[in-house]
Amino acid sequence: MPLTVAVLLSGNGSTLQNLLDRAASGALDVQVVCVVSSRAGVFGLERARRAGIPAITVPRKDYATPETFGEAIWSEVRKHSPGLVVLAGFMSLLPVPPDFRGRIINVHPALIPAFSGKGMYGQHVHEAVLAYGAKVSGATVHFVDEEYDRGPVILQSAVPVLEDDTPETLATRVQAEERDLYPKAIQLFAEGRLRIEDRRVRILPK
Repeated sequence: MPLTVAVLLSGNGSTLQNLLDRAASGALDVQVVCVVSSRAGVFGLERARRAGIPAITVPRKDYATPETFGEAIWSEVRKHSPGLVVLAGFMSLLPVPPDFRGRIINVHPALIPAFSGKGMYGQHVHEAVLAYGAKVSGATVHFVDEEYDRGPVILQSAVPVLEDDTPETLATRVQAEERDLYPKAIQLFAEGRLRIEDRRVRILPK
């Protein structure tokens, strides 16, 4: 039985498409049961519809606080009873309810704890890496808690920062890592091989 997954996004949905493609090829043992967007009209919703997946919009701007927004998101997600919630370019801080603790994951385009936290997303991350003069960057898949990019790390992968890099060229290299790393982490969860021990995530043998 595949792992049932809810995908939360705010934009184009390229991460969603990557997961759908890998599931279709048999490389990822998941079934996406719903897609929820914090913005109306984004292409990620269209990708979901084309795949026959329920596509729901819960506009962040319609809610006065993160708490009321979170309640609306989780109300929709619970209707589909997913085993895992995958953040895929979801641009809002989301309160974590007790019934989803340890069942929400995200990918970040840097090596957490470096270049992470509030305001560190998308191109902002790569700009900060280059401005700092770092020699490596990469991607991190982590569990989600109540603070930006703070949850326990599942997997990390490093990429070199090249002398002539721009934010765009660095982003391309990091995104290639993300496309491999995120499905690997999701598959480990699907196989029941992740165990959280305080700040550490242990990967259990098959």
